Amino acid sequence: MLQGMNDEAVERIESRISHLERANEELSGVVLRQEREIEALRGQLKALAARLAAGDSEPTQYSLEEERPPHY
Repeated sequence: MLQGMNDEAVERIESRISHLERANEELSGVVLRQEREIEALRGQLKALAARLAAGDSEPTQYSLEEERPPHY
């Protein structure tokens, strides 16, 4: 194996590497979930922007039942 390193030192290094590999996998999962969430949010934002743009051209008509009284 490595010269000048005892088994205990090698075991500590392997343990640290194993921990770092697990942490890397977890972080990769987090990044993937965030990427998917961002894409979903972008789609929602695009849909809302389209609805808002479409709503600007047509005024909304409310019936008397739908309107709030002035004291609300």
